[in-house]
Amino acid sequence: MRRVLISIVAVAGVGAVVAGCGGSSKSSAGKSSSTAAATPAPSSGATGMSVIAKSSGLGTILTDGTGRTLYVFAKDTGTKSTCSGACASAWPPATTNGTPTGGSGVTSSKLGETKRGDGMTQVTFAGHPLYYFSGDNAPGQTNGNGVTAFGAQWFALSPAGAKAHASATKQGSGQTSSGGGYSGSGGY
Repeated sequence: MRRVLISIVAVAGVGAVVAGCGGSSKSSAGKSSSTAAATPAPSSGATGMSVIAKSSGLGTILTDGTGRTLYVFAKDTGTKSTCSGACASAWPPATTNGTPTGGSGVTSSKLGETKRGDGMTQVTFAGHPLYYFSGDNAPGQTNGNGVTAFGAQWFALSPAGAKAHASATKQGSGQTSSGGGYSGSGGY
């Protein structure tokens, strides 16, 4: 009986070691795979969001590194974002996990960061928080330019920090442009 008990304990112990090794191996492999798969996103965020200048129907405007248009909200004052909740769902903030960088055509010294009420770090340009528009479904679209929503207008920006100007009425916004641009620069 004692011999059977020792054999069972020995087999159970070997089984536990083998299972433990197998479990560790799978966990490590799982973690390595997860880490490897997740590495590109954090790595690009850790070095900060890239802001570049791209040619568009509005002239040269600011976009992220993938060509998605960036906007400013006229209601924001300084680096403080006033867009949260439903506003942030329609106009998602351009967030970063590191210092934003200026790519082609963008002066890096104009880029900065601000801490949002939700704890995220939002990219700023010339002291103004930057956003995306949920109505832009592909890189290069500028559907949010000149739209009035959540109490003020939204604008794409030129690399100089001026409001981009539309050459036609924005669909659904009722806004038209004289073609001469918007008056003022930086006083959104």
